[in-house]
Amino acid sequence: MKLKTTLMMALLTAVPISNAIALDGAELYAKKTCFACHGKDANSPILPVYPKLAGQGKEYTAAQMRDIKSGARANGQSAAMKGVMHLVSDEEIDAIAEYLSGL
Repeated sequence: MKLKTTLMMALLTAVPISNAIALDGAELYAKKTCFACHGKDANSPILPVYPKLAGQGKEYTAAQMRDIKSGARANGQSAAMKGVMHLVSDEEIDAIAEYLSGL
C-alpha cells in the first residue's frame, strides 16, 4: 500500500498539469471580449484591417498576443488590443490560441 501511494505521489509531482488545458479558450474568447472586434466566429472582424483569427496556428497567435501585451508589436492595428491584453494572463493567451487554432 505504501509503495502504491509513493508511486502515485511521484507520478503526480513529475507530470505538471498545464493551466492552459484546464482553461476554456472559447469561454475566455467571449469573456475577454475578443469577439467584439474579431467576430463571434473569429472569422468576421468588424473592420477589414483586423485579422481573421479562426484556424490560425496556436504558436503564431499566442506570440502575436504576447508581443502586443509586451509592446514589442506596436503598429496601428495593435493599439486597440494593447488596452485589453493587460487583462489576459499567459495561461489565458495559450488557451485562447488553442481554441482559435481549432476553429
